[in-house]
Amino acid sequence: MRLLVLGGTGFVGGAVVAEAVRRGWSVTVFNRGLHGGTPRGVHRLRGDRTTPDGLAALAGGGWDLVVDTWDGAPRAVRDAARALSHAVPHYVYVSSASVYAEPVAPGSDETARVVEAAADAVDGDYPRLKAGAERAAVQVYGERALLVRAGLILGPGEDIGRLPWWLHRVARGGDVLAPGPRDLPVQYVDVRDLAAWLLDQGAAGLGGAYDVVGRSGHTTMGGLLDAVVAVTGSDAVLRWTDPAPILAAGVEPWNDLPIWIPAGHPYRWMQERNVTRAYAAGLVCRPVAETVADTWRWLREVGRVPARAGRPARAPVGLDPAREAALLATVAPR
Repeated sequence: MRLLVLGGTGFVGGAVVAEAVRRGWSVTVFNRGLHGGTPRGVHRLRGDRTTPDGLAALAGGGWDLVVDTWDGAPRAVRDAARALSHAVPHYVYVSSASVYAEPVAPGSDETARVVEAAADAVDGDYPRLKAGAERAAVQVYGERALLVRAGLILGPGEDIGRLPWWLHRVARGGDVLAPGPRDLPVQYVDVRDLAAWLLDQGAAGLGGAYDVVGRSGHTTMGGLLDAVVAVTGSDAVLRWTDPAPILAAGVEPWNDLPIWIPAGHPYRWMQERNVTRAYAAGLVCRPVAETVADTWRWLREVGRVPARAGRPARAPVGLDPAREAALLATVAPR
C-alpha cells in the first residue's frame, strides 16, 4: 500500500506514519520540512500548501491513499484534493467532533447538524475550519472521502498536554484535587487506535463521516486517575471533590482540569457521543491503563510536551500549583 500523508510530523500525523511503517507500507509525507522527523525509510516531499505552486512536489506522484490532518484554511484542503484527484483514489480527512453546531445533544451521532462553512474559506474559528475542510474533501472526492471526526485524543506524542499534565501533577505527589464524581464516564481515543482504524478503513475504501472515539465510559475519571497514580508510582492522594464547589470557584473544566467535563456542562456532549457506526466499522480501543503507561514512558523520554508542529501556540492546560493548593484548602478540605 502506497500512503501519502499531508503533514506527518505532528501528533496524529506522526501516529499515522508510524502505524503505516509498522505495516510495511510505502510512506511519503508532504510538509514544509520545518518540524519534526520521520522514521527511517519514509520519503519526504517539501512544499507549503498555502502558497502559489506550493503543491508542485506532488506532481507526477501516485499513491493508493492520502491522509490529511490539516486544521487551517479549508481552501488548502480543496486545493490539495484537486491536485491529487487523479493520483490518489481515496482521501481521508482527519476532522473533529467540533464541527457539530451547538447546542449538541448528548448521545447524538454523525447525523447531528454541522456548522455552516465554506470549502474555499481562508479563515474562521476551529469548528468552521474543520467543517469547511470536510466540505472541500467531499466536494472533490465525493463518496471516496472518509471524514474522521475524532473526539478527545490521548496517547504518546500528545502535543496539547491534557494527559501529560495529570501525569506530571500526580508524579509530584501530595494531595491532588480530583474532580468528581469518580464514576464520571470519559470518552476518548488512543491516537494509535485512531491511526489504525483510519488506515484500515481508508485502505478498504470506506467513505462518509464517522465519529471515531471510544465509547463513553470506556474509562471514568476514577479509572483514569487511578491508572495515573499506579503508573507514576506516586504517593499522591486523590482528593475527590464534587463538581459544584469546583465550578463555583471559577475552575474551567477541560482547560484548568484537563479531560474533565462534568454532567450538565454545555460541552458534556463531547464525552457522550454515539459511536455505534465507528465500532460497527471495526474500531477497537485499548485499555486506559495501556494508554496511560505508554504516555508516561514517552513523556519521561522527551521530558516535556513538544511544541505543536506548524501550529500556533496554545494556552497551557492545567491548574497553577498555588491555585490548586488554595482550592484544596477551601473546596476540598479534609
